[in-house]
Amino acid sequence: MASTAVSAETIANALADAYNNSGLLAQNRAVLRAADEDVAQAASRLLPVVSWAAAATRSFPRAVGADVITGSLSLSASLTLYDAGANQLAIAAQKQLVLGTRESLRDVEQQVLFRAVQAYMSVRSTAEFISLRQNNLRVLQQELRAAQDRFDVGEVTRTDVALAQASVASAQSLLSGAQGDARQAAAEFVAAVGRKPGDLAAVAPAPVSKSESEAAALAVRNHPSVLQAQYSVAANELAIERAKTAYKPTVSLGADIGVDFNGNAGRSVDLSVGGPIYSGGALPSQVRQAMATRDQARAALHLASLGVQQSVSNAYASLQVARASLSSTDEQVRAARVAFEGIREEATLGARTTLDVLNAEQNLLSARANVITAQEGEVNASYAVLSAMGLLTAEHLNLNVQQYDPAAYYNLVKDAPAALSEQGQALDRVLRAIGQ
Repeated sequence: MASTAVSAETIANALADAYNNSGLLAQNRAVLRAADEDVAQAASRLLPVVSWAAAATRSFPRAVGADVITGSLSLSASLTLYDAGANQLAIAAQKQLVLGTRESLRDVEQQVLFRAVQAYMSVRSTAEFISLRQNNLRVLQQELRAAQDRFDVGEVTRTDVALAQASVASAQSLLSGAQGDARQAAAEFVAAVGRKPGDLAAVAPAPVSKSESEAAALAVRNHPSVLQAQYSVAANELAIERAKTAYKPTVSLGADIGVDFNGNAGRSVDLSVGGPIYSGGALPSQVRQAMATRDQARAALHLASLGVQQSVSNAYASLQVARASLSSTDEQVRAARVAFEGIREEATLGARTTLDVLNAEQNLLSARANVITAQEGEVNASYAVLSAMGLLTAEHLNLNVQQYDPAAYYNLVKDAPAALSEQGQALDRVLRAIGQ
């Protein structure tokens, strides 16, 4: 028994493996890295753009004294000097979207961990149901043998034996069903955790210390779906300001240097200023569209806040029901056991029928099954409360994992490093490591 207790894995082990093995988390981390690159691309618009061009031309027919082939090589550079803050606003908006994407990743993390909790509890519950069904089958087989013995000596009728046989057949069918449920639970565990379940230890409900009102208030401040909606509103506010900058002029600086096949070089520098005069109503339409999108984001924020409050309320209700059910089922099991033992003893004295014994056994079985269901419900509901508050994360649960740093990649790309720079080479190493 001691070795079994030592080797049994805990729910913390399962949650850590779910965190490490989740393809869904890997997918959404890649989504976050893609969002980080949007900041880099926005930042690159404030930097000089340098490009080259080469051309070769053959003339037909050849003119007297003219070259058959002419060519040129040029290098050009451009830099935006003034755009009324449009690019800076674009960078700021993309940063808000990155923060929102980080919250989306945190929400996915909660989903992954909660699925692992449910899978863990399902495996444990189905194993307990199998044990319960096996014990019930053994008891009913004993009752069948007792009924057969009593029939042989004329104490009961063939009907009593038939009832006992029917109960044994039903118990065998229920055992097969429980074993099928266990196989399905194991398959879900593999999908949720990334490996097969071992010997799973018993689980205590997650500690939930806050009242429902306190939990709801925390959820509104902390839940990733709410925070993501807040960042979306902020990004859309910036998008309105950026749309307004389209009315203002832009100033850019350009430079070119080129040489032809004859060695003739040319250089030029230009400063250009321009702005809209008439756009056919496109510019004010873009501003109005940005405002409408902002209003849509505000409505989504309101709905997200209502949604997390409802989730907290539902989770607390489920937790209270499970706790109340546990309290009543414990008493139900005690009473059903006393009744079953008494009726079975009375049956041996001829004061009770076989049907009375079988009914009492069924009542005890149902009471024990209710305990298993209530225990599973209490644990699941307690973790659902954490999820509703935005606390079902590897950090809050203090899981033994290398936690993913959502800012690490962003810090490497936010300034749009060049490919050959030291920072760009560091990025290449990071991406190669991720690809492995």
